[in-house]
Amino acid sequence: MDRFINNYQGKEFDLIVIGGGITGASVAYEAASRGLDVALLEKSDFGSETSAATSKMIHGGLRYLSTYEFALVRESLKERRVLMNIAPNFIHPAPFLFSSYKNDKVSVNQMKLGMILYEAFSFDKNWIWDKSKKMPSYKSLSAITIEDKFPNALTENLLGGQLYYDCASHSPERFTLSFIKSAVHFGASVANYAEITDFIVEPKGRKKKIVKGVKVIDKTTGETKNINGKLVINCAGPWADIILDKVKKQHGDQELRRSEGIHFIINKVVDDTTFSAYSKSGRHFFLFPYRNHTLVGTTDKEYIGKPNNYKVTREAIEGLIEEVNSAFGKNTKIKYKDILHTYGGLRPLVEDQTEESYKSSRKYEITGEKKNGISGLITVEGGKFTTSRMLAEKAINKAIRILKYPREKSISQNTQLYGCKIKNLANYIINKQEEYKNYDKGQIEYLIKSYGTEIDTIISLAKEDEQLNEVLNADGELMAQVKFAIQNEMAISLSDIIFRRTGVGLLGNPGNSIINKVAKLAANELKWDKDKLIEEIKMVEKTFEIPS
Repeated sequence: MDRFINNYQGKEFDLIVIGGGITGASVAYEAASRGLDVALLEKSDFGSETSAATSKMIHGGLRYLSTYEFALVRESLKERRVLMNIAPNFIHPAPFLFSSYKNDKVSVNQMKLGMILYEAFSFDKNWIWDKSKKMPSYKSLSAITIEDKFPNALTENLLGGQLYYDCASHSPERFTLSFIKSAVHFGASVANYAEITDFIVEPKGRKKKIVKGVKVIDKTTGETKNINGKLVINCAGPWADIILDKVKKQHGDQELRRSEGIHFIINKVVDDTTFSAYSKSGRHFFLFPYRNHTLVGTTDKEYIGKPNNYKVTREAIEGLIEEVNSAFGKNTKIKYKDILHTYGGLRPLVEDQTEESYKSSRKYEITGEKKNGISGLITVEGGKFTTSRMLAEKAINKAIRILKYPREKSISQNTQLYGCKIKNLANYIINKQEEYKNYDKGQIEYLIKSYGTEIDTIISLAKEDEQLNEVLNADGELMAQVKFAIQNEMAISLSDIIFRRTGVGLLGNPGNSIINKVAKLAANELKWDKDKLIEEIKMVEKTFEIPS
């Protein structure tokens, strides 16, 4: 992949996509795969904001049954199956246990009814291409069975629970990148660290305006460029209203509601099944098995303030710990000192979600180009990872109507993403483990889940250079991935490499030795001087800081 703005000469694109999170990535891929000439611009790194702050799940939204959002649940479950098909190395069936206690706001009988509905809505869950990834049906578990499986679960007033299957996302960061790569494969032009500063606008009548492109600052050089386009799609997530303000010239007039979600990692393995329940205050929480650690989440609280100023606070972390400890931890409770890593992000809520943030769903809106008297601009708000492909399909249907182009049929539902062309994942893993006998079997499996068919390039790099064959963590990640990220995946900063191209930093600080080795290789590849190297290391170390 190449940053197209380095050599941009004024070409007019059919479509400019603002935002390189999962929504923008999906929209760019959908557009490019249907023959549109697309440019995607991201102000930071691809998938570095909301898309990097997920619960690492692809799910149907079980809790939306309680708000009667049956259409959203059905769409989500259908798309869960689609993502299993088109991204088999990233999306995997995973067991979840929802436990029920005497005074829960949703009774055990209501949960059983919910499971029956969830099962019915996912009637096609095993209509999948890879038959090695079939999902079992749910089953009810007794309180005694739950106590045996989760010794640290509270037993007082425990009535039982429901064991069911949804999906886990191996690496949301790389999953997002796979959509970017797929868009590039179909001809899209992309650039990270390219921030929209304004719109290129022409007057249309007395009050109306027509957008003809965007003004962009290349944050790697400080240079400003005009990018021309027939239509712009605003996929900026929590920044969507700020982008709109630039064209409306109402700077600071923020209307979008935002929700904060935080997670943290602890070095304790609860089980290979996700444990979830309601806290004493009625909030849903979960303990999710992640790379031989446990991911704990999540908050869902309205955030007031500018999104650029957002950061995880000690207050938010302590609040989540209190919620979880109120309903889990018979023998040992989670303590602040147990936390190895914490992260958080914002998600946008669409305008009619007027209830408290926790009760707001993940539905989405695609607002038309003529809203607010502006032509040539579409804004996408809301949504989630699971429904991102469908959202993109609908957005591009609208874009094609506006552009008055012939309607090409979408192929994204039936085309595997770049690097994901694997018919049977279990067999593919076994074959590669046999091919690369000098590597640990678990290491090969992890690399396949992260890179799919691109594992061959990673191993090839590692074999060519002893330094690149060095193992960086318990999962078996290699120094070769660092070079691959820079040469093939547009990694520009140390943070890009440690937090988004690899998983080296996603379990907490890997230690100065690992950070310095990765930074030294990055400095050599990216031609950093000593001051730049020190600056990059400091930025990464700051990210690892847990609020004190």
